[in-house]
Amino acid sequence: MNIVLLSGGSGKRLWPLSNEVRSKQFLKLLSDEQGNHESMVQRVYRQIVQAGIEAKIVVATSATQVEAIRGQLQNDVDIVVEPERRNTFPAILLAAVYLETQKKVDPDETVIVLPVDPFVDVAYFETFKEMDAKVQEGSADIVLMGIKPSYPSEKYGYIIQKEQGIVTGFKEKPDATTAANLIESGALWNGGVFAFRLRYLMQIADEHLKQVGNGKRDFWNVVKNYAQLKKNSFDYEVVEQADSLAVVLYNGSWKDIGTWNTLTEEMEKESIGDVIMGEDCINTHVINELSIPVVALGTKDLVIAAGQDGILVSDKHKSSYIKPYVENLSNRPMYEERRWGEYKVYDYSQYSDGTRSITKHITINAGCAQEYEVHRYKDEVITVANGSGELVIDGCLIKFSCGDTISIKRGQKHGIRAFQDMQLISVQIGEDITEEDAETFNWHWQEDKSL
Repeated sequence: MNIVLLSGGSGKRLWPLSNEVRSKQFLKLLSDEQGNHESMVQRVYRQIVQAGIEAKIVVATSATQVEAIRGQLQNDVDIVVEPERRNTFPAILLAAVYLETQKKVDPDETVIVLPVDPFVDVAYFETFKEMDAKVQEGSADIVLMGIKPSYPSEKYGYIIQKEQGIVTGFKEKPDATTAANLIESGALWNGGVFAFRLRYLMQIADEHLKQVGNGKRDFWNVVKNYAQLKKNSFDYEVVEQADSLAVVLYNGSWKDIGTWNTLTEEMEKESIGDVIMGEDCINTHVINELSIPVVALGTKDLVIAAGQDGILVSDKHKSSYIKPYVENLSNRPMYEERRWGEYKVYDYSQYSDGTRSITKHITINAGCAQEYEVHRYKDEVITVANGSGELVIDGCLIKFSCGDTISIKRGQKHGIRAFQDMQLISVQIGEDITEEDAETFNWHWQEDKSL
């Protein structure tokens, strides 16, 4: 079995903690069975393992999310990077071509596609085994997962069954009366989970690739010519065109926690971070990622979220309507997870002569290393606040620890490796202080017994 997780979206409804590079699925606001904080993507991966599913897992995502995925899932999954966002059909096609040509997956193996962030029970993933069995028995081109409705929702799409397990149609976001009638006749919520043989999608891919690049079913050909693929959803382009569809029932908990109102309902504690709450606070959740305290007194039905991008104070119900208010705010990430650690932006300034500066607090995890890279338009001064490691500048190694300061001029190749968890203060100064001013190079760190 092969699993494709679709990871997209900018998570504007969970501002200020989510942004273009840190979507909602990466926020560590949920709790695992031991009470440790985990993100949605970490929860989904953990549940797949708990369900006893042995599968190759591929995450289809944008370039801005790669570092967060690597930071949270390490190398436990493969990542397929979409050259641009073009809806679910081209993303799934790209992932499928990757499985066939790069991972050499047998064309008769099952591929199951789903969003990366469902809030569900482990039984949801155990249902995959039943979907796999139906695909392999050849009863339908595509097997869907249908969610047993708990109420006549107007927010979800519905799968219509003529008889149990046989799909005859779909209804997208009906009104409440129509939804109630659909449920009465046995319709199920459409959870956006699809299963099929890899061979089936490759036949469809061939038709779409005839006019793309050299027409070959080759991963790098698809990457290069990705913008030519039809920008459409997988539902419309593939599922609704299939000759035969089957559905497998999942009768368990299933929830979209894409807003502060729904997310706080699943949080075990009322506060995270440096928070002081009065005993008179009612139905209030406070999440604080800043290094200064947040105090809440006498509040009711509020969500308060404080992060590097800003501070939100909102009625829980009204928080669902935040998106248009933050749509045009700066897209510069003020907090970002990387595979080696994380950084927080403390200050961003522009001066009268056009020079800019940015001050960051950087954490590099023990045994991890930043990229060996060069900046063309900015200088950097780094001070070690805690921990120890080594710095390479133009091929020369320098060991440094708490209290040391180093100056890196533009044009110098450099990288840092941590022996222990390192806390750094970085000040970058120049005409261009964006993350794009970085060209990476290969560097092989020598083994060090300190690690």
